[in-house]
Amino acid sequence: MPPRSPVHDCAYAADTEGMTTSFSLARHGRRLIVGMLTAVIFVATPAAAAADITAFFGASRNSTTRTAKGLAFGVTLLVVGFEVEYSDISEKDADSAPRLRTGMINAIVQTPTGGVQLYGTVGAGGYRESLRLTFQETNVGLNIGGGLKMGLLGPLKLRVDYRLFRLRGEPLYKNVHRVYAGLNAAF
Repeated sequence: MPPRSPVHDCAYAADTEGMTTSFSLARHGRRLIVGMLTAVIFVATPAAAAADITAFFGASRNSTTRTAKGLAFGVTLLVVGFEVEYSDISEKDADSAPRLRTGMINAIVQTPTGGVQLYGTVGAGGYRESLRLTFQETNVGLNIGGGLKMGLLGPLKLRVDYRLFRLRGEPLYKNVHRVYAGLNAAF
């Protein structure tokens, strides 16, 4: 084979680069188009968003069993969402069990099923614990829990929930357990 001139080598390299570049652009161009179409499909497809409200009644047990009541409002998008909740656990003077009021904001992950939905939740917020007129603590707390929502009739569901509250500061009880049942209405 005769030796190649430097001009011939440059032309060959430029031609090879052109082929590689055009081949690379075609491959990356297809990936780009597929990626853009996928993004358009996800953005253009409406997602099932739902809002619900729950009125609940339950119990909390530390030194004694006390009643708990409250409201929760939540918004979910497919399987993730958030919830704002207010709860009031009653005081029991005879047992020196304090009243506990909480306001929490929670993240929710739930199953996308129709009949029975299981969910887990974690959140943070504020609390006020008080006992008679002698003690009061206001601070922040964390909570973790879960439960289920079971369809009853139309948009109405039975909701059963368990929460563990971890209270910061100097409360009489740092860990508070609460269980409730409530009526949940989707809208």
